[in-house]
Amino acid sequence: MKILIFGASNSKDSINKKFVTSVSKYYKEIDDQKEIIDLNDYEMPIYSKHYEVEHGVPQQAIDFANKIDWADLILISFAENNGNYNASYKNIIDWVSRIPNRKPYQNKAVFLLATSPGSRGGQSVLQIAADRMPFDGAEVLETFSLPTFQENFEDGKGITNNLLRSQLEAKVRSSKRKMAARLSS
Repeated sequence: MKILIFGASNSKDSINKKFVTSVSKYYKEIDDQKEIIDLNDYEMPIYSKHYEVEHGVPQQAIDFANKIDWADLILISFAENNGNYNASYKNIIDWVSRIPNRKPYQNKAVFLLATSPGSRGGQSVLQIAADRMPFDGAEVLETFSLPTFQENFEDGKGITNNLLRSQLEAKVRSSKRKMAARLSS
């Protein structure tokens, strides 16, 4: 299985990138291929119709779409900015949606995650993403929110709260079963 992994944030020290990278370690079957990408590598002008008419779709959007096309499963952890998507993620998806004859996620399976320093753990953006992703061509397999990141996560260990770790592990197992069914059909 090919797995694309990213934090939907342009922060250089993104807690969502740390979190999703940690979660990706649960997918360690021998034949799994994983690629962790950084949204900063896909920085481009803010989408506008006028820019698109004058210059076309930026190569970075096409490159990002190619990463999506490569993957069987996509693990995304969303940063929450003012209760919504991080602007860099939204801009990338706006541009990818302008590539002719495609929806951004092209029928890919996704496991959506979020974390934040607060007690809601990015639940607002996670709900927005879970509601929106099917319209963008994604099949949402699971969602998981990790509250109070600094209290519940440790570098090198992952989630330190036993109940939260158990809940995540159940969702990982569920996503693996769903992916096995998808890949065998």
